[in-house]
Amino acid sequence: MRIHRQGRRTFLRNSLEALALLGIAGCDRVGQAEWFRKLLTEGEHLNRTVHKTLLSRRTMAQEFTEADLSPHFRSNGTSNPENPAYQALAANGFRDWILKVEGMVDKPLQLSMTQLRAMPRRTQITRHDCVEGWSAIAKWSGVPLSHVLNDAHPRSDARFVVFHCGDPMEGPGSEFYYESIDMDDAFHPQTILAYDLNDRELPIANGAPLRLRVERQLGYKHAKYLSRIEVVSSLDTIRGGKGGYWEDGHGYQWYAGI
Repeated sequence: MRIHRQGRRTFLRNSLEALALLGIAGCDRVGQAEWFRKLLTEGEHLNRTVHKTLLSRRTMAQEFTEADLSPHFRSNGTSNPENPAYQALAANGFRDWILKVEGMVDKPLQLSMTQLRAMPRRTQITRHDCVEGWSAIAKWSGVPLSHVLNDAHPRSDARFVVFHCGDPMEGPGSEFYYESIDMDDAFHPQTILAYDLNDRELPIANGAPLRLRVERQLGYKHAKYLSRIEVVSSLDTIRGGKGGYWEDGHGYQWYAGI
């Protein structure tokens, strides 16, 4: 039986939105309930099983044309990090900003924006689907994550890529945002480190100077304000052990495939 890919994508996105909004909309008691957490976990397992069964992990997300671009790509979550170190970098036009690539790699890297822009470039027009229920189509340009990882030479037992960010989630001195993906998504051709949005330098509100685009997952996986990439064999010892800020303590799924 052939299953329509767009219909499956919509079903999965709507299911994830419905579950997440229960927690977002003030249902704290429900969000802490054991049955609700179990439901989220079972939903994640089902989502991953569907993807692995019906689609190759190399399947491409739908791409659009410039005629499809949304008039505005909104900023979600942090729009201007309350982080003195980040603000100092922004004030200098990010000339002193460095992306570190470390962990289980044979060749740790420290890359400037000039170096990243000199690497192979990919441009794609894709739809961003937010768990809060909105979508927008935008044009992204950046370096494929696979190129950066190949330069760093991940070790054979590496399984995940963790993205550490510059935005504290509850104001100055609080916990910084982070996210993670597996190697299948890390080496997917549409997974890029984006520095341009709609043919202009990435605005601060949208994650400047560099953000992740992992096009086959929901918006909270697309980490903004990147500062460090860490290659690891397990997520168990990274922060809360669930692989992301929202996953650790807010009931979100680690795998948010659409």
